[in-house]
Amino acid sequence: MKSLPDKERVDYPILAITLFSVLYNCILAYINHNIMQLSVSHVVLCEGLMMISSVAFIFKKGIYEEDLPLVLFLVFTLIVTIYITVFNRLTFIDQFRNVLIIFAFAGIGSWASERTVRLIFRIACFMVLLFLVCEVVSTPFYVTIFHPAEYFESTRGIKQVSFNTTGLFANALGFQGRFSFGLIDHRSSSIFLEQVSLANFCGVSVIYLLSFWPKLGKIEKMLFISTILLILLTNDTRTMLIFSCVSIVGYFLFPKIPKVFNLILMPLIILIGFFVHFMKPDEVGDNFTGRIGVTVKKMLDLDIQSMLGLSISRIGEFADSGYVYLIYGSTIFGLIVFWLFVCLYPAGKSPAQRRCAHSLSLFIFLNMMIGGTAIFSIKIAGLLWLLVGYMRASEEPRTVRARSETLNGSRVPG
Repeated sequence: MKSLPDKERVDYPILAITLFSVLYNCILAYINHNIMQLSVSHVVLCEGLMMISSVAFIFKKGIYEEDLPLVLFLVFTLIVTIYITVFNRLTFIDQFRNVLIIFAFAGIGSWASERTVRLIFRIACFMVLLFLVCEVVSTPFYVTIFHPAEYFESTRGIKQVSFNTTGLFANALGFQGRFSFGLIDHRSSSIFLEQVSLANFCGVSVIYLLSFWPKLGKIEKMLFISTILLILLTNDTRTMLIFSCVSIVGYFLFPKIPKVFNLILMPLIILIGFFVHFMKPDEVGDNFTGRIGVTVKKMLDLDIQSMLGLSISRIGEFADSGYVYLIYGSTIFGLIVFWLFVCLYPAGKSPAQRRCAHSLSLFIFLNMMIGGTAIFSIKIAGLLWLLVGYMRASEEPRTVRARSETLNGSRVPG
């Protein structure tokens, strides 16, 4: 019996780990209401299971020279975590956990076959679209399946507010005057049960389309385009609407731009943010310029102590300001290393790789200007970094190269 070519095989461990990272929240929500009440420890257990499984997979395959950027990034973050814990006398491991997710999913993504990655994204997209349609057509029925508000109270300690009689997560309700297409009376959440992750899934799906577009069939293209459009129409996400529109132009433009251009993208976005703030210095509300204004004001308030990671007790104030949160949680040097990693880790040889690299940087650095920690959520970061890891190795599949290196004795023991 002939074995399948590497690009056509399905890596079932990678498939299971990544799909669970996307679906575990809604699975736990169903269990919480219908079987047993859960707590935050069950969420931590699920994340821990995914991390252990991913890292075990990576070490079973072995550590190679091309894995060194991931390993060094993780080691650097561990050192910074220890430093912050010692000097603040307060344990803070959030940033190490964030980078561990990147290490784990980029690592397994670099070993994934093309068929595995495409299957993961197809299944994830279908599930998102299925329950998004359910939420739009009959929100009460959607609530009876997942009971989002009850789930977040049980597992995150977020109390259900008295004015929320819908059963939805309170932050998904929106408010009068917020940007909206008016298709539904709240911000859609689908399988993620909260609106921010669904918005970011839209962005990750756009990056996937940019990376794979010429290889996709008509049905697959329609699945993703329909899902992206429905998210944009129901989630009221201004950032992903901007990102999606720019990405349409980027599909044609990104292959012509060297990957090194990414290094100026973060400083450019921050500079534009300062310009927008100084043009409208009083904007602080929940709109695009207001969110930028909040981030810029917090950046202007940074002092030497906070930039050196010595004010970790204040980090809870900056959950909605990505750049400031990263500085408080990993020092100014942590932000610099993160910037360099995001810009330099993705491959940039082929047109598809450059589309992935440029859209990744735009997605992350734009998000950090108007949001906080959502891009590090395993529900989104797992899919995103799996894709980035795969694209990095896509021109020369690692399974083929690994066999050759093992035979030649050039493998670096893991």
